Amino acid sequence: MHMNSAPHLLAEDRPEYERILGDALRHAHERPDLAGVGERLNTEQLRTMALNATALITAAAATEYDHYVKVREELRGPAADSAQGSGLGSEADDPDRPGAGIGAVVTVLAPMLAGTAALIFLLVGYILKMLSRPPSFADTMVTAGWFFAAVMAAAILAAAIGLLTTALRNGSTSLPAEDTEDELPEDVARAREAWRHALLERGILPFLRDALADPTAGPASRTPHRSANRIPKIGYSRPDFSGPEEGPAAGPRPSFTSPDFTSPDFGGPEHELD
Repeated sequence: MHMNSAPHLLAEDRPEYERILGDALRHAHERPDLAGVGERLNTEQLRTMALNATALITAAAATEYDHYVKVREELRGPAADSAQGSGLGSEADDPDRPGAGIGAVVTVLAPMLAGTAALIFLLVGYILKMLSRPPSFADTMVTAGWFFAAVMAAAILAAAIGLLTTALRNGSTSLPAEDTEDELPEDVARAREAWRHALLERGILPFLRDALADPTAGPASRTPHRSANRIPKIGYSRPDFSGPEEGPAAGPRPSFTSPDFTSPDFGGPEHELD
């Protein structure tokens, strides 16, 4: 089932919402008001209902979430400005710069071209030296072949170093969110914790309680505690096509008799007509 995020919940905060929901369902039996989990609705059904009602649940903590997002964006603003001022990421953010593309092409083609040239020059040079009277340029071709072989080795080594440097740089700048959570400033950490608490106490837990208390709620219901929004069933009776019980007396039906097709009485030759 495909479920959309709430309009006011950013995509980066969707996993956090699902984690808080999962913790609440995992510890539901520790709460007396959620002790009915598993009797009529199990945890997977409640999870599906809560994910479908993300907009409704997160709206209960909209004030705390807006404050958290605002404080977080204020923190990211100076960091982005400082990175731009120092020139970090300018090559990656500028798609018109040809340096990265040309460098990648040279890194790939240089070993191939150098290796091909080395193979040709060495093969031709040694074949010429095997002749009874080798030409004077045979040694030159062998020397050129070994030169291109050295160029190929150097190009392979440079490409390996470049790949290793790129991997180390990307690994140092792409830290997972779990490693940086403890390094957040105090105001951002407080705002995030306030949003988590409000989301759990005013959004998720009341939704789960209402879902368990509503006898008509099911996993396909988006907002089980708003039963008034359910579409009533409309009954239709098929038209009565049976014949009328009483009506004017029907007239006598016309009767048809088949004509008499008996053969005429033909007598013998001695029969005389009247």
